[in-house]
Amino acid sequence: MSAVTSPLVWEHVQPPAARRLLTGAIDAFAERGFQATTTRDIASRAGMSPAALYVHYPSKERLLFEISLYGHKAALEILSAADLGIDPGERLRGMVSAFTAWHAEHHTIARVVQYELAALSPEHFAEVATIRRAISDLVERVLADGVADGSFAVGDLHGTTLAVLSLSIDVARWYSPSRQDPSELGTLYADLALRMVQA
Repeated sequence: MSAVTSPLVWEHVQPPAARRLLTGAIDAFAERGFQATTTRDIASRAGMSPAALYVHYPSKERLLFEISLYGHKAALEILSAADLGIDPGERLRGMVSAFTAWHAEHHTIARVVQYELAALSPEHFAEVATIRRAISDLVERVLADGVADGSFAVGDLHGTTLAVLSLSIDVARWYSPSRQDPSELGTLYADLALRMVQA
């Protein structure tokens, strides 16, 4: 199993009760959305009482922040690890393929990470936004390298970066394991992204 498709590891969340609450929150937020999810929903999924949640987390928002922080760091790590080689085309292909496959394989947490950002406090949003900028910077750097060597025709680096990232990120919104294999989807989206930018 590759790093792209291996399960996310939550062993760093201790004690086990806190981990159960966090994974219960992921499922609840992905299914119902942050605003519609109650602390009772989360505690029920963890097999605990609602009061037990506050022993481990001061608020529902804190749970969302922990999920967002870990999910964004994992996505950045996958993207960074896929930025291999010298040729910008191959680098972009590898990055989009890995990033897309990650969003498909981990669509539940990715859905929470990508679509519940507005519920974070300003301080927590700022911390997550720093990681999101690092993700964008990686892709923009590859595009700029392709423009510099003449292999890419990109008039708007920032706008094209958003378009390329959106291809992968949107997978989390609709993906179902019955629809397509994550690695096959990654290959398809990598080809599409490359066609978007080739000179």
